[in-house]
Amino acid sequence: MNAVSLSHQPLAERLRPKHLSEVIGQQHLLGEGMALRLAFESGQPHSCILWGPPGTGKTTIARLMANAFDAQFITISAVLGGVKEIREAVEQAQIALGQGRRTIVFVDEVHRFNKSQQDAFLPHVESGLFTFIGATTENPSFEVNSALLSRAAVYVLQPLGEEDLRQIVNRALAEHGQPAIESVAIDRLIAYADGDARRLLNTLETLAVAASQEKVTRITDVWLLKVLGERMRRYDKGGEQFYDTISALHKSVRGSDPDAALYWFVRMLDGGADPRYMARRLIRMASEDIGLADPRALRLALDAADVYERLGSPEGELALAECVVYLAVAAKSNAVYKAFNEARAFVKKDGTRPVPMHLRNAPTKLMKALDYGKGYRYAHDEEGGFAAGERYLPDGMASPGFYRPVERGLEIRIAEKLRHLKNLNNPDN
Repeated sequence: MNAVSLSHQPLAERLRPKHLSEVIGQQHLLGEGMALRLAFESGQPHSCILWGPPGTGKTTIARLMANAFDAQFITISAVLGGVKEIREAVEQAQIALGQGRRTIVFVDEVHRFNKSQQDAFLPHVESGLFTFIGATTENPSFEVNSALLSRAAVYVLQPLGEEDLRQIVNRALAEHGQPAIESVAIDRLIAYADGDARRLLNTLETLAVAASQEKVTRITDVWLLKVLGERMRRYDKGGEQFYDTISALHKSVRGSDPDAALYWFVRMLDGGADPRYMARRLIRMASEDIGLADPRALRLALDAADVYERLGSPEGELALAECVVYLAVAAKSNAVYKAFNEARAFVKKDGTRPVPMHLRNAPTKLMKALDYGKGYRYAHDEEGGFAAGERYLPDGMASPGFYRPVERGLEIRIAEKLRHLKNLNNPDN
């Protein structure tokens, strides 16, 4: 029997909790004595921001709050709505207030509203015309105006755990029309959902429809993979989880853990990350975290990027994986990275010092007559190819010591050479 023929509502909507006791997960907020639970029990709604990944219950909690306080519930999608929808919400709230009823205005994806749109809520929140609840998948510290943020409590929702998702599967299977699913397939669905209840339920509904069409009475793991195919992706390529994962990869490389680095690299590919983006990040890691401790790392990263351009996916991904492992096990140094940043900061705050005369270019007779380049010592003509005692910084500028090689990899030899050159420059020290 076709699962969707029983109702026009999606499965996720049919299973949406009607009471607080039916909510699965988020017990750190909704458990006995926890912050949101106390807010429900207080009898007094307050403006808040619900921050968490997709499918963790943000909309459900907002609706339950409206029910708990017998409030008018107005939903605005920041993706589709604008000033017109905000104005209409204000008018509806004013009518409800005249009837002695509260209003909760729920703004989904509030981070999509610009500053002026977010500011439009402020006077009405302050006057108490309505209670504002914003839902966002992005960090509100960066995406919500500070004025609005200061007037709202922030509640952080967590991805649902494996047992939470298993409870949701059991609820869904109890629905009439849902086919049986073997345990291995359930495990795969839970892993695929990645803490997102909506994704889990939407996938179950897709499988139920496909099973009805193909007259499949029991969903196996093999059949599930055949139906879903490339849809088995783990995260939104533009969301915060994407940047958390690339951060984990970078830190694993920096921490010299090849297994962890490979794990996060494959997680990113599995999530649909562009391998070309990955190649660019690997080149950055080679420069920032390995540098001159092993200059071959940068060359290998560039070569891996070239190989990917020639072979594409999936063959070219192996070259990127080889690069990930090499970067992880290579000697590490951020000495050049730190020196570059220090030099930039110094130049930004320092005055424009003139180039010393002996270092200036002298391509014309006039410049030579003005002593441009006079006294310059050509290093190749000096003993050992080094003009001991020559100065290359602006006059009066002390040596800033930007570059400080570490005692790892090739920089051990570089440090030895710099110490030797320093002794030649200052033989009396």
